Amino acid sequence: MRNLLLVILTVFCMPVIGQQDDEGFRCNANNQDELTKHLNNTPGAFEDAMHAKGLLDARTEGFSANAERGGDEPYIIPMVFHIIHNNGVENITDAQVYDAVRILTNDYTKQNADWPNVRPEFLDIVADVNIEFRLATLDPEGNCTNGITRTVSTQTYDGDFEMTQLIQWPRDQYMNIWVAASAGSGVAGYTYYPQWLDNWPEADGIVIGHNYVGSIGTSSIGTSRVLSHETGHWLNLAHCWGSTNDPGEEDNCFSDDGVSDTPNTVGWQSCFLQAASCGSPLDNVENYMEYSYCGKMFTVGQGDRMIAALTSNIAQRSNLWQSNNLAQTGVTTDPVLCAADFLHGNTEICTGSTVQFTDISYNSVTQRTWTFPGGTPSTSTDEQPIIQYDAAGTYPVTLLVSDGVNDLTVSQQDLIVVYADTGYAIPFNEGFEALTSIPDNEWIVRDVDQNGTFQLTSSAASSGANSIMLTNNSSMVGSLDNIYSPTYDYSNAGEVVISFRYAFAMRNANNDDRLRFYVSNNCGTTWSMRKQLRAGIDLTTGGIVSGSYVPNDPSEWGYAVVDNISSNYHTSDFRIRFEFLSDGGNNVYIDDINLSGTPLGLDDLTATENELEVVPNPATESSYVQFISSGSTAIDLSIIDPTGRLVKTVFQGKPAVGLQRISLPISELSAGFYMIQLAQGDQIYSVRFTVDHSY
Repeated sequence: MRNLLLVILTVFCMPVIGQQDDEGFRCNANNQDELTKHLNNTPGAFEDAMHAKGLLDARTEGFSANAERGGDEPYIIPMVFHIIHNNGVENITDAQVYDAVRILTNDYTKQNADWPNVRPEFLDIVADVNIEFRLATLDPEGNCTNGITRTVSTQTYDGDFEMTQLIQWPRDQYMNIWVAASAGSGVAGYTYYPQWLDNWPEADGIVIGHNYVGSIGTSSIGTSRVLSHETGHWLNLAHCWGSTNDPGEEDNCFSDDGVSDTPNTVGWQSCFLQAASCGSPLDNVENYMEYSYCGKMFTVGQGDRMIAALTSNIAQRSNLWQSNNLAQTGVTTDPVLCAADFLHGNTEICTGSTVQFTDISYNSVTQRTWTFPGGTPSTSTDEQPIIQYDAAGTYPVTLLVSDGVNDLTVSQQDLIVVYADTGYAIPFNEGFEALTSIPDNEWIVRDVDQNGTFQLTSSAASSGANSIMLTNNSSMVGSLDNIYSPTYDYSNAGEVVISFRYAFAMRNANNDDRLRFYVSNNCGTTWSMRKQLRAGIDLTTGGIVSGSYVPNDPSEWGYAVVDNISSNYHTSDFRIRFEFLSDGGNNVYIDDINLSGTPLGLDDLTATENELEVVPNPATESSYVQFISSGSTAIDLSIIDPTGRLVKTVFQGKPAVGLQRISLPISELSAGFYMIQLAQGDQIYSVRFTVDHSY
């Protein structure tokens, strides 16, 4: 089939929505916005592409890969995978990338285990295309790399040309693969033919959805050949039925793919191996360039066509496999240890919980030693150790790796935060008055986009002097920020009621920022959303403000109550979390978080409405704790450290009636955070205070 006019602009591959795996995937050339924009905005671009196509067609006509090079030496193509992610499942593991490269190389070197299973009629023309793909070990500046980059961006959900411009390595040195949450409009992947890229290097590469990369992780065996299909397009292959993107059409029998040994076919999305859709001979349904799920082969003619493109100067393909470029990208030199790094699971846990770590150091790691202060075991040489933490506190992690010659070390201080399995007693009021900074050893922040996060502020407060705020007026749309609380003990409560104050202003009437409130009954292992406030509905308290918003009046503070928390959350390791999703609005503030509940029993103490208080706070040598007592029941008044350890008993016995003031031994305490805990029978009240001897 030699007479194809290859003018398909872009080839998009998409899953068939709602179909089973045996329905394969589809390609659809129905989104030409970027190419159309390029052709319209670049004088001569179309003519240049047609000229490049003519040169490539002339080279391809009668081309023989064996005659071109001879011998068994493979063509090696250096690769780089750019993982564009928003810290979701699309941030696939290195292992998933390695698996994809393995499958791609196997498919192009006839090393795939399933090729002998093709129909006997095609066994003699199963091609060893003789192309090997390798991840680069040197970046364009000559720095060590594992051939995988990671970029945080919400553009991962678009998967478009703008996303690819976030990062790209020179196309004459590397084959660029961009992995995204979506490859655009629900497609699985796309690329352009070489002629369109000859004078448009910015678009050169393949965009693919994360769930079509390799056969493990977020992908599967059934979707693992999409990259082989897309690479075929990148090397100038069409679909087996020709230039349309619509398989199954009778007219496809009169179309062509420019390859002589691929039989005429209408095209298939299923594995009907007995198909002879255009009469005789059988259709090559098991071809990678079909839409069927059972691709196992390229033909010899397809291999010749791809090598013709790879050895052509069109789109600079011919420089990729040259020996000097292979050395410059590090794919033919001995790997050198160049980076120590590791991944980890949840780092805010309760006592008795475990964390899994994974060594992702590169390259050529032969030995490793982990150090886990506070953990069990405290050291390990495993690649993926699982460590248990039994004592509350904050702990570092260190990894030392070696290649037998060089050693590298990476440490993360205060990485693991272990909370007491039994948290602060309720009722508990957090007005942020005793804090000196956030994050601290208890309130943890997560800045997903690394563009600003929750912090302590004294610029505004619903009450007192402090609140927490997020500088949102300069955040990107789609930015996510989270702040996590310490643990609280709701195990002895009849119900859970939580309230908080908030302030927020919009920047324009179209803002749709959202403040979400989550709860956890297992120390933060899992979370459930229990409230959402939206700009323009119930989140906005300060109207529309163009400058940096600061609430200056009590009327600008809203009040939210969360009472839809079931008894499943009445645990001793209860936590809360605020999440803010930006949509271009202004700053947001949170204050006066009140965690209360109806106790399982009654008490004599009237220490509600904030009567239990440390004055002043932060504490000085003259500080005291005050509360109101009915005088009828004995109490224990104690100082507790953040791990839940008893530091000192301040008072035991039956206090007098009315307002009580009991001095605190501040001089005996080290600087830091403490709790005053007042126990009366089965009921416990507590308030947080800070010791700072600089006051």
